[in-house]
Amino acid sequence: MQLDALSLMTVAMVNLVTISLALPLIMGKSLTPAARAAQRALLLLTAGWASLVASEYLVSSYVLSVLSMAGLSASLVMLHRALSGWLGPRPGALALKALAIAMPLGYAFSFAHYPLRVGWSNFLLAAMLVLLARATLVARRHAGHHWRLLLLGCFATMAVLTAARGVLGAFFTSAYPTFLSPNPVNIAAAVAVNMAVVLGTVALLVAWRDEADDRLRAMANTDSLTGLPNRRGFMERAEALFANAQRYRQPLAVLMLDLDHFKQINDSYGHDRGDDALRLFARMLRETRRTGDLTGRLGGEEFCVVLPSSQRDTASGFDQRLRARLQQRSEEELGFALSYSAGVAAMTDGDATLAGLLARSDAALYEAKHGGRGRLLMGDSGSGHTVV
Repeated sequence: MQLDALSLMTVAMVNLVTISLALPLIMGKSLTPAARAAQRALLLLTAGWASLVASEYLVSSYVLSVLSMAGLSASLVMLHRALSGWLGPRPGALALKALAIAMPLGYAFSFAHYPLRVGWSNFLLAAMLVLLARATLVARRHAGHHWRLLLLGCFATMAVLTAARGVLGAFFTSAYPTFLSPNPVNIAAAVAVNMAVVLGTVALLVAWRDEADDRLRAMANTDSLTGLPNRRGFMERAEALFANAQRYRQPLAVLMLDLDHFKQINDSYGHDRGDDALRLFARMLRETRRTGDLTGRLGGEEFCVVLPSSQRDTASGFDQRLRARLQQRSEEELGFALSYSAGVAAMTDGDATLAGLLARSDAALYEAKHGGRGRLLMGDSGSGHTVV
């Protein structure tokens, strides 16, 4: 079977057009910035490839050829942006943008000099592909490795073949006199493009699916009103902190907190104002906690804080800072004072499970609420104090 470059390029263009039209139907309208960047990358790649193929059928191909280089370069920038959204900040973003600007400009200015324009465009495209391949290697966020390896293979293969075409065009022009030359390297590159289009699209769809799964998982573990972990999400992470403290024999304290007279707030000011109070309290918890501390809303007006590497005095200090913040901010933002009762328990050698530790802090909270509210009670010692 005889394969010619133009037919292979045309097939790649048809595949890209089909994928670009189908992808929005598959992914829908509610997209994250990363997924939207991936869609735009494929659209730009399609436009660039269509311009490249069309330029071979027209006598005046200068404008289409330059546009094709611009489209290909821009598509790689958008792919890098998609990877940054899925994997966290990626290295090489500025270098990629600089290359994406330089490549079509250099191509346009050197268009009349075939060896220079072919060498310039292919070498810079290869460099951009190397940067993209590098961007798939390390994930700063939880991400599957299979789709990253698939993209790595696509980018690396295309980088090698693109650089090889640059070498042929720049230094062995007689072996590669035109874009459609039946040189084995050119044919291999055209075949690889078709494979990369299909496999790359599969990889992007898997990345998008993984992102959607992560978002659903986060929604299932997050309280929609306050943005804190809900009971399920809190317990999963609290169990891990408890197990770590047991393993390394480190101290750990648990604070159980409950807003005082919350029903009266709803009755007097309305449920919307009650929601504002819950959001404010959650924000105060986030501002007061240290790095590594865990806060969550267990339900209703009940919250919990896990303080790793902490004893009861650390929990008491947390409580004092939280009360001071809450007293000031609640008057300013809500127009009324917001207070809470709290119970604290510190992990001991006798605590075999997190449930037992939570039960002791909950019992201390119960005593605090029935002993006057607006106070912190130490569950371990049974002694309490009122925080002014």
